Amino acid sequence: MEAPASFSPLSIALSLAMAAVILCQLLLKLFAAATPSPSLPPGCMGFPFVGETLSFLKPHHSNSIGTFLQYHCSRFGTVFKSHLFGSPAIVSCDRELNMFILQNDDKLFKVSYPKAMHGILGSNSLIIAAGDTHRKLRNVVVSFVSWCKSNPTFLHSVDKLSVSLMESWRCQTRVFFCKEVKMFALSVMVKELLGIEANESVGLRILDEFETYMKGFVSLPLNLPGTPYYKAVKARAKLSGIVKEMMKERKKKGLVVGVEKEGDDHENFLDVIMSNWKLDEEEIVSVVLDILLGGYETTATLMGLIVYFLAHSPPNVLAKLKEEHEAIRNGKGKGEYLNLEDYKQMEFTCNVIYEAMRCGNVVKFLHREAIKDVKFKDIFIPSGWKVHPVFSAIHLDPTLHPYPQQFNPWRWRDDKEMSKKVTPFGGGPRLCPGIELAKLEIAFFLHHLVLNYRWKTSSDECPLAYPYVEFKRDLLLEIQPCSC
Repeated sequence: MEAPASFSPLSIALSLAMAAVILCQLLLKLFAAATPSPSLPPGCMGFPFVGETLSFLKPHHSNSIGTFLQYHCSRFGTVFKSHLFGSPAIVSCDRELNMFILQNDDKLFKVSYPKAMHGILGSNSLIIAAGDTHRKLRNVVVSFVSWCKSNPTFLHSVDKLSVSLMESWRCQTRVFFCKEVKMFALSVMVKELLGIEANESVGLRILDEFETYMKGFVSLPLNLPGTPYYKAVKARAKLSGIVKEMMKERKKKGLVVGVEKEGDDHENFLDVIMSNWKLDEEEIVSVVLDILLGGYETTATLMGLIVYFLAHSPPNVLAKLKEEHEAIRNGKGKGEYLNLEDYKQMEFTCNVIYEAMRCGNVVKFLHREAIKDVKFKDIFIPSGWKVHPVFSAIHLDPTLHPYPQQFNPWRWRDDKEMSKKVTPFGGGPRLCPGIELAKLEIAFFLHHLVLNYRWKTSSDECPLAYPYVEFKRDLLLEIQPCSC
């Protein structure tokens, strides 16, 4: 008699297999229970679609972290989840996590600015580019910085432009400082980068388009006629056209490196790029616009912050700064230009610049995205989630900086760890390559400013984060020539 079908060898084998699967599932559950899985940080995802973006970007004093971060950090801690710029995100106000993110750029994290920014910056911008493209373009910018610092003509140009600006204020009692220094910064850059004067017709066109270009960075990404974003995209196209036309003219006339210039003309960096770097036309345009962006907007904003904080600080800060520059000036002949050796003596000046970066926060946060699942200590960041390291929260952390709201340049002398606690221009492989050039330019400008003028601001003037720093009235100053 045949065995019942339920006891056939095949049936027994299937039963054993099913039992093995069930046993494995039980073991996996037991193992998972014994080993806690990484969990997302606490937080709030905000409203559907919009998330918490509008609250996150709400304008506030740039020397504060703003109500959004105050509330979220007090409720959820220094690392929390949110929904920003259309995506789920991790916001980090933790110094160790921020440094981890910066040091792992292009490894665990990638640059991930909102798509709307690509329309303004262009796909080859150093801010957006990654991998080999980023390294190639960054090397060009680093070369520009080194070229300027080693070029006496550049140093003379910065010095002369500073003196010229001081002279233009002699008959004035009030100046819109940010407007003035933007023209100053642009004048320095277009002269060295493009070989033109800012007051030439093409220089004025660049200034006008750059004003429109910058306003698009802090606008809603609505690409509709009449909106700031739409105008910024158009301005970028016009700026690109200006640079391309200059390149075309130089190729036609053979104005390249090695060709002797007449009069006061000197070799400019666009000549160097066109002759020495294997870049296509769009890459050259992006490098030029990135250098102008950093040398114009960021440098001018930092200069405004320095002047603002000096006006609102105890008198001993400005007195110490003036003392340093008087000593440098007394060691030079009448009308003698500043040089690199003079710059090396400006130790307190550099501390003033660093402290303004800490207090003023030209760059509040960055846009990154996790390339893969990331676990840092007990913090889990899923692959594809946006990550926003917030610099201002670290710069104004009272556990890292005693009396963080106080503008105190001496803390950079007394605390040898300050450079590890302050990251105003990023870090790791994407550290801003132009900061050293900006410091030199600002130091030369301050030399002439503190030796020639006293100033004060109106009571309602303050730096505001939009999130990029702006002043209410272009930092209106009341100025008075020094009696000495």
